[in-house]
Amino acid sequence: MAITTGTEAPELAGLPLLGSMFDLKSDSLGTFLRAQRELGDVVKITAGPPGIRATVYGIFSAEGAQQVLAGESANFRKDNAFYREIRESFGNGLLTSQDEDYLRQRRLVQPLFTKRRVDGYAAAVAAEVTTLTGEWEDGGAGTVDVLHEMTRLALRAVARILFGTDVDAAVEIVERSFPELGAYVLSRGYSPLKVPRDWPTPANRRAAVVHQALYEVCDRIIAERRGSGRAAVEGDDLLTLLVGAESDEDDSFDATELREQVLVFLLAGHETTATSLGFALHLLGRHPEVLKRAHEEVDRVLDGRTPGAADLDALPYVTRVLKEAMRLFPAAPVIGRRAVAATEVGGVTIPAGADVIVAPWVTHRHPAYWEDAERFDPDRFTPEAEAARPRYAWFPFGGGPRACIGQHFSMLESVIALAMILQKYGFEAVDTEVPVGSAITLTTHGPARCRLVPRKA
Repeated sequence: MAITTGTEAPELAGLPLLGSMFDLKSDSLGTFLRAQRELGDVVKITAGPPGIRATVYGIFSAEGAQQVLAGESANFRKDNAFYREIRESFGNGLLTSQDEDYLRQRRLVQPLFTKRRVDGYAAAVAAEVTTLTGEWEDGGAGTVDVLHEMTRLALRAVARILFGTDVDAAVEIVERSFPELGAYVLSRGYSPLKVPRDWPTPANRRAAVVHQALYEVCDRIIAERRGSGRAAVEGDDLLTLLVGAESDEDDSFDATELREQVLVFLLAGHETTATSLGFALHLLGRHPEVLKRAHEEVDRVLDGRTPGAADLDALPYVTRVLKEAMRLFPAAPVIGRRAVAATEVGGVTIPAGADVIVAPWVTHRHPAYWEDAERFDPDRFTPEAEAARPRYAWFPFGGGPRACIGQHFSMLESVIALAMILQKYGFEAVDTEVPVGSAITLTTHGPARCRLVPRKA
């Protein structure tokens, strides 16, 4: 064990017998934010009764996040209680795997995420946006839930590009199932006593039904892709590579592993894009002066034509709108790890074996990096402003060797989609606030409705 000289972390006040268990279950994001405001950048949080009490160390500074995710990433592994629960629910895919399994999986899918290949996806993204806005126009929809609509869009795009198939019929199942399964994972992760998953409790039975529905979706995607016999977008898609790898002695996937990869990519492949786009539209609907500037840039740069990958650099304000939406509403608001050896973070000792979290939700609101942090202001992301902040003051895609493999894909999809939607519509927010929470990803507890305002051609 490493020798440390740091101080002991301050502990967040909770109930005498149960600590912060109920606070974490009811509002984990608010609890972590309160911990930073009251006690600083490294805080000990306990939950559960004595003898079976769980402890987590919250690390909230940009420098601390960089240490955990990048500088000492080998010492902070995906071995904590939450990742164990995620593995049980979603399998050992690229999101949850480690060591040789992770390296093997990443090596397999990396060719899909080179800049050249991702730039080639722009036309497919544009086609999906055209379909969506066409549905809005044909349906005469005066008001839409933008988060729901952007989830549909992102799922369609990821299915078309990564799986070479259409999952439109499965959107409702996926959109309903992921939050339910996320809540189940969250509840088990914070529970000091975990009932075995095969016990027929109401929660376990509901989770089993959700699992089965998702498995059926994945199996259908795999079957349809095998039957099509061709790739959808300029060469082999993800499923082609995975199915082809089944017969490779060095990189073989059995049927269970193939399903797990599809399940993880359905989750991770659409969640960041859907969240950033949905909240960007909702925030624009609440801030007409920002919407006006975004409209002006889109009109000036594109002049009515469909954007491509080459246009991204020419749409800096649209990009800043998305980055600010991702600051305020990061799709992965909390990231967990477990310390292998004792170490120090910010002068505070983190014991060997301790569960730790870094929290974009908190760091993205840290007063040391963000003035008036709850205010929506895309100009926080001018090149000069970004250069003046620590690297990990903003990290919606994680960081270090386990950073999201699809972050360039997500940004390309988001910028193209937002630009095309703004070519045709303005937005007026109907719901002024959208309550949110945290499970595996950011969850919402209500709609984000906006009134569509068609623009004149």
